[in-house]
Amino acid sequence: MRTLSAFLQKHVTPFGRLLKEEPKKQPFERLDMPSVVRRRAPRTVMKAASEDALLISCPDPTAEDAVRDKHIKTGQRLVRQERWDELIKLIETADRGRHMTTGTMPVAELLAFGTRADVVHAAEHALLDGRPAKDAPLMEGIEALEHVLAEYPDSYVVACIVAQAHIDIGWAWRGNCWDVEVAERNREAFAAHFDRAADIMADFCAFKTCSPFLAATCCALLGGTENGKNHVADRYEVLIDLNPSNPRPMRAMGNHLLPRWYGSYDTLELEARRTASRTQKVWGAGGYTWVQFDAIVNDDEACANLDLDFFVEGMRDILKRRSDPYTANLLAAYCSNSIGQAYSGNDQADHIRAQIADCANWIVRNHLTELHPMIWAHAARGFDNNLRIHSPSRFAASGRDDAIRIITSMFSSEIAAGKRIVFTDNGPVAQPG
Repeated sequence: MRTLSAFLQKHVTPFGRLLKEEPKKQPFERLDMPSVVRRRAPRTVMKAASEDALLISCPDPTAEDAVRDKHIKTGQRLVRQERWDELIKLIETADRGRHMTTGTMPVAELLAFGTRADVVHAAEHALLDGRPAKDAPLMEGIEALEHVLAEYPDSYVVACIVAQAHIDIGWAWRGNCWDVEVAERNREAFAAHFDRAADIMADFCAFKTCSPFLAATCCALLGGTENGKNHVADRYEVLIDLNPSNPRPMRAMGNHLLPRWYGSYDTLELEARRTASRTQKVWGAGGYTWVQFDAIVNDDEACANLDLDFFVEGMRDILKRRSDPYTANLLAAYCSNSIGQAYSGNDQADHIRAQIADCANWIVRNHLTELHPMIWAHAARGFDNNLRIHSPSRFAASGRDDAIRIITSMFSSEIAAGKRIVFTDNGPVAQPG
């Protein structure tokens, strides 16, 4: 593998002027942007009909986040102490054992994120305004990781960590705006980091792997390639089949198969059905639901084309096979506070969303036993992966307010009759007030 300095010689022109030149002013041009799904603001200030009308246990609302933070900080601590051998073994063990948190987040990816966090956060901070200061030390952190890569050239774990750092920094340069809005210098830096990440992973992604962590990194590379659309389904298929119990790659694939990224509506529908077939032993029809899960929230046409009966059957199968409180909260919040808050003016899409939103009623009545406010808060914001949470406790409180308001409305007739809704281990029970 080439060193970073040797590789970036190809990009001397873009990188040389990134920190020196002032951006050229472009004439203003009106652009016809694609229509997007609008989302209602969460109505967290509305109160339930009665403070005592609804009783549902709420375990530590930030427990999942605390577990994730623990793994992230472990990776961060080990890399700061330069205990790379120990770190590599820890990630390999978690990867080999398919270890996940309750919220289905792979532990290997959390450890790896902690490992590169200092480098990535420093770059993100320098790029807050989209243009770094002339003396910003943008390359110091990534160059330090490149030196580690040179010491461990055969370690897929180190290769993935360094490649993911390049990918994260590349996205920091590009931002999340539409492609036509990205400045040329930022686009060049984005391409340079993705090219380097692809160069690092070339020897690892070329062969069949048994590592979900490695497969996930190979999927992440798709974002920086023009021919990514030719490989997205194939790469995600490998990742999904390595750990079909993890629904996150299915959700990511569905989103990336939208026309705005690498796919088409026909491809999305086809791959959702193929995934359901391949994961039938684990999820029943749930594979179809997971692939469509985020895509239909963000895209009207994808929602309008949805096989609604198959999707709802998939939700029922998911809850039959994974009846834990986390999954019940995820699907209930998704139906009522994600799909249920999205509207667009597309009659067919909005009709389907309304029917999915109605499913929250039977999910809550048949499967909910406790409340996970963080899930409801994330659902209200469309499960935005780039969302910055400054106060987890306040964020969780907003989710709790939404959940209580929505669940109370589902039992309005019982509450109006003077009943008190108590959630037990077997679900909600209406008791005399």
